[in-house]
Amino acid sequence: MIKPKVFISNIIPEKGINMLRKRFEVEVNKTAGILKKNLLINKLKNTDVLLSLLSDIVDEEVILSSEKLKVISNYAVGYNNIDLKAATKRGIYVTNTPRTLDETTADFTFALILSLARRLVESDKFMRAGKFKGWGALDFLGFDVFNSTMGVIGMGSIGKEVAKRGYYGFNMKILYYDRSVPPSALYMKVQKTSLDYLLKHSDFVTLNIPLTKETFHLIGERELNLMKPTAYLINTSRGPVIDERALYKYLLNKKIAGAALDVYEQEPSFTAGLEKLDNIIMTPHIASASLQTRELMSVKAAQNIIDYFDGRVPEGLVNREVLEGKHIIIF
Repeated sequence: MIKPKVFISNIIPEKGINMLRKRFEVEVNKTAGILKKNLLINKLKNTDVLLSLLSDIVDEEVILSSEKLKVISNYAVGYNNIDLKAATKRGIYVTNTPRTLDETTADFTFALILSLARRLVESDKFMRAGKFKGWGALDFLGFDVFNSTMGVIGMGSIGKEVAKRGYYGFNMKILYYDRSVPPSALYMKVQKTSLDYLLKHSDFVTLNIPLTKETFHLIGERELNLMKPTAYLINTSRGPVIDERALYKYLLNKKIAGAALDVYEQEPSFTAGLEKLDNIIMTPHIASASLQTRELMSVKAAQNIIDYFDGRVPEGLVNREVLEGKHIIIF
């Protein structure tokens, strides 16, 4: 019996790969960096399954290039890198890895909040440069996180975890902006507000939203102008939800206190000049980068593929329209 072919666009934890090797013919791309589009198209010509990373642009051209492709299993919670409409039209299942990284991403968000507020990166550079001459009462004065106000933009599964950490761990007042989640759905005292109100009254603003047409450049010059000059902006969601050039201008002119970015508008590139600023922390899209979480993501991505070939609806199925008219097992 010929095994279905699975192409994995880059290295992921072995646990998920080993699950697939028991059932499928598996090829893993081991070249560094993002796989070029022409190479991805070439690999998919005789492939049944693509296990993709968020950095892979799986657009209509890529999807239409393969006549055999049945499943695109995205190694991520987000899936804005995939043309869902084109995949659905071809009857291709698109899956993600839900409920795998909420707590890990929330932890990282707070690592950034604390690092910004207490100027950890700046003081680390100061020490490495040999500038420390002894304790000073005014050296590297930061901003207290406890009892401050946090504005959570997007109260989905990650936003809720961020809010919980602030509310229970740091006694923060929680404001949030989300069109669909009512306060009654949250097990803590929170205040649902407009976006403008949140920006005007928050000491820390965290972005926890997917990238859509509506959220593209949700935070631009107008929104940044509403923020306190002492406030901080943290983004661990998707880069394009912030107008990066506008943010650079506001940081350069110190119109807000600081920012922390784990994602960028044109990854892996970022707006020139950001790297020279002392009031920004930049990390390379690692909010979910814990051993446990990345391994769990590999397992979920693999299980989605296995479920499809076993005739079950994958837990992470995103485009459920493909189920219409199909006889499959639903658990």
